[in-house]
Amino acid sequence: MEEGARIGNCPEPVIIEAGGYAGQADGAVVVRQGGTAVLVTAVMSDDPNTDIDFTPLTVDYRERPSAYGKIPGGFIKREGKPTEREILVSRLVDRPIRPLFPEGFFHDVVVTALTLSADDRYDPDVLAITGASAALHISRIPWEGPIAGVRVCRINGEFVANPTYEERKEADLEIVMAGSKDAIVMVEGGAKEVPEEIITEALFFGLEAIREVIEAQEKLRKEMGVPKAEFDPVTLEKEILKKLEEECSPKIMEAFSIKDKKERYRTLDSIVEEFIERNEIPEDLHFNVKYFFKKIESRLMREKILKEGVRIDGRRPEEIRPIEIKVHPFEIPHGSALFRRGQTQAYVTVTLGAPDEAQMIETIAEGEVFKRFMLHYNFPPFSGGEARPWGPPRRREIGHGALAERALEPVIPDEEEFPYIIRIVSDILESNGSTSMATVCGGSLALFDAGVPVKGGKHVAGIAMGLILEGDRYVILSDILGDEDHLGDMDFKVAGTRDGVTSIQMDIKVKGITKEIMREALDQAREGRIYILERMYEAIPEPRKELSPYAPRIVIHRVPEEKAPLIIGPGGANVRKIYEETEVKVWVGEEGKVYLTGYSDEAIQKAIQMIEDLVKDVEVGKVYEGKVTRVEPYGAFIEIWPGKIGLLHVSKMAQPVKHAGEKYSVGDVVKVKVLEIDDLGRPKFTTMGIDGEVGPPEEHKVQVGNVYEGTVTRVEIYGAFVEILPGKVGLLHVENMRRKVRDARTAFRVGQKVKVKVFDLDEKGRPKLTDRLD
Repeated sequence: MEEGARIGNCPEPVIIEAGGYAGQADGAVVVRQGGTAVLVTAVMSDDPNTDIDFTPLTVDYRERPSAYGKIPGGFIKREGKPTEREILVSRLVDRPIRPLFPEGFFHDVVVTALTLSADDRYDPDVLAITGASAALHISRIPWEGPIAGVRVCRINGEFVANPTYEERKEADLEIVMAGSKDAIVMVEGGAKEVPEEIITEALFFGLEAIREVIEAQEKLRKEMGVPKAEFDPVTLEKEILKKLEEECSPKIMEAFSIKDKKERYRTLDSIVEEFIERNEIPEDLHFNVKYFFKKIESRLMREKILKEGVRIDGRRPEEIRPIEIKVHPFEIPHGSALFRRGQTQAYVTVTLGAPDEAQMIETIAEGEVFKRFMLHYNFPPFSGGEARPWGPPRRREIGHGALAERALEPVIPDEEEFPYIIRIVSDILESNGSTSMATVCGGSLALFDAGVPVKGGKHVAGIAMGLILEGDRYVILSDILGDEDHLGDMDFKVAGTRDGVTSIQMDIKVKGITKEIMREALDQAREGRIYILERMYEAIPEPRKELSPYAPRIVIHRVPEEKAPLIIGPGGANVRKIYEETEVKVWVGEEGKVYLTGYSDEAIQKAIQMIEDLVKDVEVGKVYEGKVTRVEPYGAFIEIWPGKIGLLHVSKMAQPVKHAGEKYSVGDVVKVKVLEIDDLGRPKFTTMGIDGEVGPPEEHKVQVGNVYEGTVTRVEIYGAFVEILPGKVGLLHVENMRRKVRDARTAFRVGQKVKVKVFDLDEKGRPKLTDRLD
């Protein structure tokens, strides 16, 4: 069966179909909008995972190029590991559904989303969020949904739900959000310095837009949903739980006064271990005791903040941790900065590269495109005090990098102004909350240090906000710690300039976040962001005027578009030659733009001159001095300037020879005059009429009726080619032979001398021959 629903002001409905696909899964739906369709399944293990204390949820989103009618690019044509896009969408699906699993539920759950069809209008990512909700909602899996996903853009001042790819290009605000019937649960998006009040309006516009989609899922559940499975929550005997509270609560409160993260964690761990040992708790209850210890810890931390307005590390709710900034701490990177906020520290570098170092990515909407700005975030284990190897980037690292990249992208200069590929790398050296926002701050500082002319000369800063909500009481926290993230009700990251928001990410664990709380959180985030920005402007107030001496110099030189291929040359010969002579890399772009990358202004200017020589026009009738680059029997190839080579045929030489090698050698310098330009733009030369040089004497010109003794140069079935004068070759066809033969190869051989008479000239002036001389 299927249910359709309008989503805000989008003209195309969202349709959810269930019952016809993936029958072995616990829940399966196909969600469609326009020509885009996503299959989403949900499967639960029968037995709980007893080794962990969190919901073991896995989300996999996969896009198939076949869904949009393409074969994968690259050498390997089979899909492999998930792309960054697939990982980011997997996170978009995971974050809103994870908090809605019931407390104490530890069964493995795997949600898989697969694009079946993808048109050029609607993005499948928000459909996958809705599909995950619908699949879970109709299944046996315990889950407190439903929710729905929607993309909200502001286009020409108006909010639009699920806009098309084309419409999104005009947006100054784009967010993907998920919500339930009455609450926002997840937000991810970016903006072009949009004010906070516009962000609030966009979020509640999106919440209203998904109402019908929520109702459609409720109808599906009513019609075909199955009973929810029972599960055994974690329990603890009342006597043990009472003892745990009485003995450990005072010690937990004391531990909260320890500001150092590692020392606080060690102290808290020792409290629960001592309780287990002192009370001789059976081994099979150790997990349960630690589980409830964490709940007590969370409740006490929340009460302390709500009642006293004092946080774990002693700060007030709106207080920012001490900030320390070092710009360009090391010499070689093109730009670098160390940004520390409390016990969070990021070392961020900027590297400037040539256009051919851009990252090629494949997208549904645009196919293969080049990405000129990249930000990569790394979270080595030592940053959190973990003793484990440092492996490849995980989903969290890719997600944090994308968030920081989106925050800085609005201030990256246009290619015309700054034609560099820009790569930012953030290595987290110490972690205790908000490392992605430290990356934003460090990235902005490093851009300034690298001399990147960011738009408006503006810094971008980021801050992570938290929330403690109990009934009508709430406290909003600025610059949250890792503990406040885990034990609180909201993780709300906001980045931007002094003038507005550029990136936002929010995960909410509770229902009922009002518009007033949202607006207050955004206002408090702005105050914190302005405070951080002031520290950053003190450290480096404007981008450096000069690039690092270790950075390449890049110049864009324009040539007529139709002549750009001449710069590349056959098989890239010309660009290789330019690099060999100047050490300047040349990359030919679109619309006649040529990018030159080198480390010397003098070398770049020399390369520009070589390019100008390649594309400038050769004038017919003009005399040039060139160098012989190759010699063949029929002529010499002369290079009159780099890359511009033409042929001097033996017949066009002032003193004709039978073999050009008799007169010219490679490296000889010779003056030539341009006779004409062929269809491929190659010049044809002569030496006649230069410095008193004259052409062949009159008797060497071919005349009809004359008899000549020539040499056979080539023989085909239909006739023999005979050179009667230097450079003058005519055809002796079998029909004009004295001796009747069907195959000229039986009568003539190459090199044979033969007397022939010219009986006619064809339209190109080539002689027609016969060996009938009488």
